[in-house]
Amino acid sequence: MYHVLPFGHCFLSIAPHKLSRHDQAATALQTCIATATTSIKMSRRSAKGDYIETDTGNKVARKAVLVGTQNIVLGGKTVIQPEVMIRGDLVRTAPSSSSSSSSTPSSGAAASNTAVAIGRYCFLSRGVTLRPPGRMYKGAYTYMPLRLGDHVFVGAASVVQAASVGSHVSIGRGCTVGEFAIIKDYVKVLDGATIAPFSVIPSFSIVAGQPARVVGEIPEGGHDEFELRDLYKTVGNNPQPPP
Repeated sequence: MYHVLPFGHCFLSIAPHKLSRHDQAATALQTCIATATTSIKMSRRSAKGDYIETDTGNKVARKAVLVGTQNIVLGGKTVIQPEVMIRGDLVRTAPSSSSSSSSTPSSGAAASNTAVAIGRYCFLSRGVTLRPPGRMYKGAYTYMPLRLGDHVFVGAASVVQAASVGSHVSIGRGCTVGEFAIIKDYVKVLDGATIAPFSVIPSFSIVAGQPARVVGEIPEGGHDEFELRDLYKTVGNNPQPPP
């Protein structure tokens, strides 16, 4: 007959005719310590953060989808949340050999390999899609680079296909930025806005609507809200509480 001895969170079956009461307690203690130590080791070994953090401070969610990473440039300190899609595979195609046989490679050839360029302290919320704009060029459909400046916030489920987005720009939730649109610096795009293709949004503007129109201006002293350093610190494998 065996007795089940509770010891903390451990339960140990002991044969009383083989072990004294003192030996039973000692064995139970050793077993619990071994179990706890094994549990700690396993938890440390299996601990895996939700973000991949690079040497330049980028925090990329493991559940984000970056296609064609060799064509995606991250400036540093950028957050890419889960379910973000960045289409780095949609890169500008090289000219045909027949049209370029008489010319030498230009210094801009390497630059054409960049599909998406993102500056510092950018924040791409869950479900955002960045897709380079495309058009017909010399008889073939090709893509042009999509460039984001510094301190650019893009809200959840927004789709951006702009040619360029300036620095200190906030794009709300569920927005659509059409192909080849240009958003200047210090612009706030309100939730659900649709910016038409080839539109140009001037600096210090607040835009809203479908299609988006300028509905206001960024007030003096309102520039601080575009800073994303504090928001950056609240995300990652070791997040800090917001200030």
